[in-house]
Amino acid sequence: MHRRIARDAREGLSTLEIGAGTLNHLHYESNHAAYDIVEPANYQFAGSPFLNRVRNIYNDIREVPPDTRYDRIISIATFEHICNLPEVVAGSGLLLNPGGVLRAAIPAEGGPLWTLGWKLTTGFEFKRRYGLDYGVIMRSEHVNTWQEVADVLNYFFRRVEFTYLGLTRTLSFYQVYICCDPDRTKCLDYTDVNQRQRYATKST
Repeated sequence: MHRRIARDAREGLSTLEIGAGTLNHLHYESNHAAYDIVEPANYQFAGSPFLNRVRNIYNDIREVPPDTRYDRIISIATFEHICNLPEVVAGSGLLLNPGGVLRAAIPAEGGPLWTLGWKLTTGFEFKRRYGLDYGVIMRSEHVNTWQEVADVLNYFFRRVEFTYLGLTRTLSFYQVYICCDPDRTKCLDYTDVNQRQRYATKST
């Protein structure tokens, strides 16, 4: 997932990473004109050797100044966790430069191959060690299936390409989506009133 997301990384591009976690993705990235992150759990990246490469840190995408624009917005194994995913994707569309790209990698949650994969690995070890059902955690943590993520991306972006690791999209372990040409009208319509006013006054 990391390598596919970083395929378009070039020196001088501005990037926003949503759900940066421990900043482990920066190992795969080139130097950037600017690299900002959205990550509310700051304990994850505290002490990271990559922290000096981060320009701005936001707890929520709504904190990003509305006149900020990015060439790339990226996310790795995060969209399946976000309860307000349409709001986040709409906000991403509004923050992209003309010609900018949203690249998102996700596990194929809801598909049989992905389910079988975690049940035979982490799920098996969790059951052996603690005697508990790891599926309870998965159902709590993975609130969006791959199909729901795909539907949201296709709603807000006019051009969406995808690749996957597996036999088909349904029978896959991971999926990567490359989204271009956001529908700004749909993105603005979905944001709340306060955010809509901020973007409307700052848009070029």
